[in-house]
Amino acid sequence: MLIAVLVVSTVAIGLSVVLSRFEFGLRAASAIGAIATILIALSVAFHSKMRTYSFATWVICFVSIGVLYPKSFLEIGPIQGVKTLSYLIQIAMFGMGATLTFGDFARIFKEPKPVAIGFILQFSCMPVLGWLISSLLMLPPEIALGVILVGSCPGGVSSNVITYLAKGNVALSVTMTACTTLAAPIMTPLMMYLLAGQSIPIDYLGMMQNIFLTVFVPVVAGLAFNSLLEYYRKASPQVEAYLTKLSMLAICLICGIIAANSAKDIQNAGSLLLLAVLLHNNIGYLLGYWVGKLFRCNEADSRTIAIEVGLQNGGMAAFLATSVLQHSSAAVAPALFAPVMNVTGSLLAAWWSRTGTPPSKLS
Repeated sequence: MLIAVLVVSTVAIGLSVVLSRFEFGLRAASAIGAIATILIALSVAFHSKMRTYSFATWVICFVSIGVLYPKSFLEIGPIQGVKTLSYLIQIAMFGMGATLTFGDFARIFKEPKPVAIGFILQFSCMPVLGWLISSLLMLPPEIALGVILVGSCPGGVSSNVITYLAKGNVALSVTMTACTTLAAPIMTPLMMYLLAGQSIPIDYLGMMQNIFLTVFVPVVAGLAFNSLLEYYRKASPQVEAYLTKLSMLAICLICGIIAANSAKDIQNAGSLLLLAVLLHNNIGYLLGYWVGKLFRCNEADSRTIAIEVGLQNGGMAAFLATSVLQHSSAAVAPALFAPVMNVTGSLLAAWWSRTGTPPSKLS
């Protein structure tokens, strides 16, 4: 069944590409392409052996529809899609915070080495790597700004899900994501000021305030919510699963809105920006994994560090690019990075899940 759907969908996408070359067939091409991506996402979600790739395919689905039908995300009745970005990020952050406990922060003292490695790489190597890749590929200043911004952001919300799929240390992943996220109001504006402040004015305080309200506060609220549930003994795996799915839905919507808002820029960005995004993302994985190994972290922890370093909060980067930096072109890199990192992360997780890791190392 899955093979049949994939064959039909592939033919449909090919047909849509052919039709898109003719002006009269542009709308039909967009419709066929959108339906094909939805069919692929549904078939993967309901196939037991392919379910690992489900999140990545849904991200691709939302991004594809955003690019093909921008209005479907930008104008939903009276709702303006771009204006909902901050709320969606807050929902995703709240969902992440609601999976945290105070014990996760106590883990910093129990496992300081991997947390420190991930934190340092996240807020030093990744921003510098974004600047270096942009300089080597000679990207336009506005596009380069977006690449540096992505590198300066904390770990992505989806990193916890992908760590679980990769048989990494989920508890460590949650702790690392929480630490980098809570440090973001200070570290992200600081790295942007140091690396991009020469080429464009950086509103340090404005950026700090936006990150504080859209990231820090919802995470703390989610943590408080989870603590209350535990206090009243209402916490359950079902509640956590529901909040995780809510966060994943918010991430998909964020990716779709960002793609829709930058649809023309994405189509015109070309292969050079895609190369920059792939290099930044994959070198992040390599840095995280091998630096972890260099400092004698176990396999599960090294995988976790790799995923935490390689995956960035692209939604937050796109929001900051449009709301604080007020450069729509700077949002192109985050718009492309969000789906790419989820696809590469899911593929990496699927590969690692087959190699296995000692059960005693999982948390």
